[in-house]
Amino acid sequence: MNILVVRNDKLGDFITALPTLYVLKHHNRANRIIALVAPMNRTLAESCDFIDEVIVDSGEDILELAYKIKQANIDASITLFSNTRVALAQWIARIPIRIAPATKIAQLFYNRRITQRRSEVKMGEFEYNLQLAKALFPEISLDFPKPLLAFEGAAEVYESFCAAQRITKPVVAFHPGFGGSSDANWTLKEYIELVKIAEVDQTVDVVMTFGPDEEKLYNEAKGYLAESRVVLYRSAGSVVDFATLLSCFKLFISTSTGTYHLASAVGCETFTFFGDSRFASALRWKSIGEESKQHHFMIPLEPEGRAAMFESVKLALKNRLSSGF
Repeated sequence: MNILVVRNDKLGDFITALPTLYVLKHHNRANRIIALVAPMNRTLAESCDFIDEVIVDSGEDILELAYKIKQANIDASITLFSNTRVALAQWIARIPIRIAPATKIAQLFYNRRITQRRSEVKMGEFEYNLQLAKALFPEISLDFPKPLLAFEGAAEVYESFCAAQRITKPVVAFHPGFGGSSDANWTLKEYIELVKIAEVDQTVDVVMTFGPDEEKLYNEAKGYLAESRVVLYRSAGSVVDFATLLSCFKLFISTSTGTYHLASAVGCETFTFFGDSRFASALRWKSIGEESKQHHFMIPLEPEGRAAMFESVKLALKNRLSSGF
């Protein structure tokens, strides 16, 4: 069976789709799994051995998208996050079985509409995604390995990174950027305070990571850490290159955005900051990695609550560092 799985939004959202793609492939190895993804996620999708084909949604008009989909000879589709454009394109492409959550006008173009009420946040986003696989195969196992992602040559990549950056100890990494759909974070000064707590610990090396478009943030951090032993690293390669490196880090500290999901998916322990609301909560956006390796902190909006939470994060970081890696 040729199965299309649609998750054509941001990096973190796509990572929440990976378990669904995995279980569909492993339910029957004869299944051909096709992923419809945003351009930014193409490289990551193509690196997954449980995805057989990748269709990139480049924002073309509905008829062009429908043509792309029709060329793949799809038997069934599971749309994990829908809008009218992708729904109508699948209808035009005449996919026989079209599964999606029963939400918004887009649901009119699907012939298997599943009521989920994700706004109630009774489970994580990736778990809601997995539930849709049961609409196609009721008996499917929803189990998947943790970590789900692994990359060949990771040890060699990490060895080269350490040699270039003069790193000799386990790495604790901080990623201060917002990015994605995150709506809660610490200021750069607050991150620097956390960084300096880690820097004091002589059993680890500390790295701050920045995306290729975060030059301003990188330069600001460089100013704060001019006399520091902290490594400032600007990622210039692909998402897969960064994921390969993350798989060798010991702890990754960031807001709830795509890089957090990536770190957890490759098995790195995480400290993650979430908005203090149901929509942005850790319950909804927990990652696909081992839950025991995920440490979640909800940042309140009011100043007093925010200050108290920051003190809790500092204490938790000190305790985690003292326990060793």
